[in-house]
Amino acid sequence: MTGRYGFEKINFQAGFSLLEVIVAIAILSVGILAVASMQGNASRNNVFADTRTQAATWATDRVEKLVDLKWNDLNTPPDLLDSDGDGQAGLDNTGFDNDPTTTGDADHMVTEGNYTIYWNVADDVPITDVKTVRVIVVWSHYGVQGRVVMERVIPKT
Repeated sequence: MTGRYGFEKINFQAGFSLLEVIVAIAILSVGILAVASMQGNASRNNVFADTRTQAATWATDRVEKLVDLKWNDLNTPPDLLDSDGDGQAGLDNTGFDNDPTTTGDADHMVTEGNYTIYWNVADDVPITDVKTVRVIVVWSHYGVQGRVVMERVIPKT
């Protein structure tokens, strides 16, 4: 087709083809799925960090309560007794059946919500006239087992 002055008209097409649009949508979909996956992982990690922080707070609270207890040879508070007499060998014990003759059990235990707090006492470890207290907090959250351990040496007062 010729134009007004005898030149041939050039037909310019504007816009995108259907194939270009489909490829662009596919690339955009992959990007959106990647962002959604990262958001899910971030949420899971935030929950895990929160539960670990709460466990560390429970452990710190228990250690502070035990450090505040005054003890001597004649008057030792029950929470600072090595109830099963296993000393240093029993500092890592968990489990509790409230029977001092059972070996492998923690000296003491309390439950706070989803957290179980165990603490074990060893007399005269690492030196005489001190008590070593190890606090172990365990929990299970969404099928993930967790454990926080804190230890403190308490001198005789």
